[in-house]
Amino acid sequence: MSDLDPPVVLIVEDEPDVAETYKLWLQDEYEVRMAQNGDEGLEMLDESVDVVLLDRMMPGLSGDEVLERIGQRALNCRVAMVTAVEPDFDILEMGFDAYLSKPIRSKQLHDTVSNLLERSEYDTLLQEYYALVEKQATLEATKSTAELAESPEYEELTEDITEMRDGLSETLGGIEDDSDFIATLRGLSTDEE
Repeated sequence: MSDLDPPVVLIVEDEPDVAETYKLWLQDEYEVRMAQNGDEGLEMLDESVDVVLLDRMMPGLSGDEVLERIGQRALNCRVAMVTAVEPDFDILEMGFDAYLSKPIRSKQLHDTVSNLLERSEYDTLLQEYYALVEKQATLEATKSTAELAESPEYEELTEDITEMRDGLSETLGGIEDDSDFIATLRGLSTDEE
């Protein structure tokens, strides 16, 4: 994406009314492309796409399969799963950047796309950190405290996040909490530009 071109958002959604709604919400700020299934989405996906809004449950190639193939292409786009499927611990193995549960509102979609574009500017480590924190937040929003406490996957996720934050905190020095951590890394990313 050049500074003159709007960011490109690819919507992969099998429900035409839903896809049109997302397009109407986003088209004033972004170049919006629409695909009605996973195969079409993969055909339309190229280096120019900045954000993919991917329905998880589609006939034919599922959103999970499309996500896996996007990861295999090693493109630099960010992916938000937009779905009615309640997340389970299987999301920990998935390579998405954000998880939106339907129905979603215009502001939520705008905020997600904006945050994903911002994350694209960060280095790989911060992107990995955000992806893990996003998964943790998604599970915490949908699972009970007891379910989380009994899940070895959730425990491992929490340990990974803590370890990543602590390691970076030692490297960067003087970081007391999450907001300090993120602010410091954002500052580093800005300095690197």
